[in-house]
Formats: sequence, structure tokens, C-alpha cells
Amino acid sequence: VLLVESGGGLVQPGGSLRLSCAVSGSIFSINAMGWHRQAPGKQRELVASISRGGIPNYADSVKGRFTISRDNAKNTVYLQINNLKHEDTAVYYCNFVPVPIGPWGQGTQVTVSS
Repeated sequence: VLLVESGGGLVQPGGSLRLSCAVSGSIFSINAMGWHRQAPGKQRELVASISRGGIPNYADSVKGRFTISRDNAKNTVYLQINNLKHEDTAVYYCNFVPVPIGPWGQGTQVTVSS
């Protein structure tokens, strides 16, 4: 399994980003996926997940601002992030949930700064 995240960048507070994660392999459509993030000096945390049928779930800290979606035909999971805050600064990773599969990707850096 190969996970490739993209879409991060430097944005001002209140801005938006759309992250993408392309997943190799045939197991994508039969598994739930999640977006995690790791801020400097902190543990990696799960912020959003989506079932194989498309039912989302969010951490309280991101509810109302993050939207997770998936395209099973493209083996891709997305994370739309709106109204970015300084505390959203982190490296964002995707992986299967609840049990990660394979090596983690390189992640995509999101930096929120004015």
C-alpha cells in the first residue's frame, strides 16, 4: 500500500485548503479511511474519518470546519479545510482506520500564519 498526500500549503487564518490522498492497491474501497495530523511536539491525532460507505466522523476540534470525502473510483480521500486557525498547523497524513495499514506517507504540511 502506498499513500501519497498533497494539497498543503501556507495560508492565512480564515483561509481554506483541500487535501488529497491517493491510495494504491485494491483494498481502498473496502476500508474506512482517516486523516490524521501531527503538530510540532505533539502526538499524531485522528481528526476525521470516513467509512467505506461514506459516513464521516470528526474530532470535536474540527467539526463544522473540516469535511472528509472519498472517491472510490479514484482511490482517493479528500479533506476540505475551511476557516483555518493557527492551531491547525501540522503535517497531515491519511491512512486506513481504525488500524493503519502499511507505511505512513510523507504527509502534507499545512501552515496557518498571517
